[in-house]
Formats: sequence, C-alpha cells, structure tokens
Amino acid sequence: MGGTWQALLVPPATRARRSSAPARSWDEPTLAPVVLVRGAEPLLTERAVDGVVRLARERDPELEKVELEGATYGAGQLTVAASPSLFGEAKVVVILGADAGTEDLMADTIAYVARPDPETTVIVVHGGGQRGKKMLDTVTASGAPVMTCDPIAKDAEKAQFVANEFRAAGRRADASAVRALVEALGSDLRELSAACSQLVADTTGTINEGVVDRYYGGRVEATGFKVADAAVDGDTGRAVALLRHALDTGVDPVPMVAALAIRLRVLAKVAAMRGGGITARELGIAPWQVDRAQKDLRRWTPEGLAAAISAVAQADAEVKGEGRDPVFAVERAVMAIAQARRG
Repeated sequence: MGGTWQALLVPPATRARRSSAPARSWDEPTLAPVVLVRGAEPLLTERAVDGVVRLARERDPELEKVELEGATYGAGQLTVAASPSLFGEAKVVVILGADAGTEDLMADTIAYVARPDPETTVIVVHGGGQRGKKMLDTVTASGAPVMTCDPIAKDAEKAQFVANEFRAAGRRADASAVRALVEALGSDLRELSAACSQLVADTTGTINEGVVDRYYGGRVEATGFKVADAAVDGDTGRAVALLRHALDTGVDPVPMVAALAIRLRVLAKVAAMRGGGITARELGIAPWQVDRAQKDLRRWTPEGLAAAISAVAQADAEVKGEGRDPVFAVERAVMAIAQARRG
C-alpha cells in the first residue's frame, strides 16, 4: 500500500491535526481513498472525475463504478456502495451534487472519511458554496486531495484552455484561430470544447482564423467583435455596415454593445500596463490581446479612448432601457468609437 494511502489510514485524532493537502488543478488527477472535486464549472468537474476514474481503471480494469446523487441520498448508501464487492473488484464511488446533499449524506461522508476503505476511491463532487461546510472541512482536514474546478472567466485562461484542447487532440491551431474561437464562443466553456472537437474532426492541417470564421463567424459574439474591430480601426463605413447587417438579421443590440465594451476594456488595460507594476497575467489578458492592443494604441490618444469608453457606457444604458431607440444608440456608439481614433 502506498505512502499516501497509509497516511490517510492513520487514527482520526492524528489526522485531525494535519494540515489540508495542497489544492490540485482539475487536470491533475490522483488516486486516494477519498478525493474532493470542488468547483462551479460543470465541464471541468466532469473531467476531474473522469481523470480519477481513468487512473483507477488503469490500476484495475475490472473496476466497478457506482454513482450516488446527493439530493436523493438515503442513510447508509455510501457504506453499501463503498463496501468490497463479492468478487473483490476495486470500486470507485462518485457522490454527485454533494453541495445539494441530504443531511444523511453529510453525516455518512463525515463518518466514512474517518475510516475509508483502502481498496475503494470515493470521489465527493461539490459545486461550491458553503453548504455542507462541516463535511468539506472534515474531508480537507483528512489530507484528502482536493481538485479545483473553478469557472474560467479570463480571456487568457480561455485561450489557454482552447490551445490545450487542440494540443491534446494532436492538432495545431495558430494564435489568431484561438482568438477567433474565444471571441465567438467564449461565454460557454462546454461550447468551446465542443467547437474544438468539431474543428479537429472536420478539418485537416493547421487550424487558422479562416477555418474558425467559416464555422463560427456567424455567431452573435463573433459578429459583435468584427464590428468592434472595425470601429477601433477607425473604419466607420465597414463598422456600420457590419452592424446594420447584424441588426437586420435579428441580432439584439445588447450583445453588440457588450462586444464594443470588451474591446475597449482591453485597450484600456493594456494602456494601463505602460506605467509598469502590473502584468498581462494579472489583468487576465492573453498575449495575442496585448500584441493587438499595443498596435491599436499607436493610433489612439488617452482622450480619444476616454471618449470612446464614455460613448459605449451611454449606449449600454440606452440599450438596457434608458433610451427609446436601442438600434440608434449602438450605431451612434460605433461611429463615436471610429471617430475617436486618431487619424
């Protein structure tokens, strides 16, 4: 039996004095009698669980997997599920939705952690929050591995996620393709993953921006960023034409304004970096965003950028109810951005 497993089987009083194990990323699976998978990103949670199960199956192909639902859990189910099988096969018990679990689940998990079965891996999946805090504290205090699955919110992290998806599939995607995919689908991690899989399955060779645009360029998010790019470039005619086409095909003004705001926000963040003392990583900006913004800023003055941001703020308020004509509000903002750029 390995050292980690032995450490988890020391008397409860001894374990209680131990410090918690360092948190692990969702893509760093490990085996132990109890593993806590914690975080609010469902896709990463699923992958974390799959990673632990995969390791267990590599050790024992005859592994039996049992799933328990926290919300419908009944007293004693964990004890039964984690007990050795009739023929001695190893087991993995996955407790899903522990954050919505019953009081019986909380009590049984706390009791189980005190004396886990060394031949079984119990994966406790908790979606975040403080419900079941006593149970969580008991699991972490035992020294059980904790795999974090927090939402990926920053563009730099999304870009890294996409790059890793292509790398894992053995395909190369250039930086512009990664950027285009994040801009088109970045609001949903599961959609990003599915898009990567589709591009890998349906295309050959290096995945570039043209390929991404062919598949996903018609998305609302992608259209919004195209409008924003043209406006920031000072191309009023193209920006307005793209905007009008989008609005004529039923696109709501709200996501269009959001795309403008995101684009200008990146410019403002990169401009702030010039003073030093802050890095792109701290601001959640991907390298390609920094490079593009630095090029854009050569044609922007601080005053022009402030005016553009002010115009978008006004449009945002108007499209969300403060104005009578949302279409006119977003069109006016686009023209204001293009005109604010230094010629």
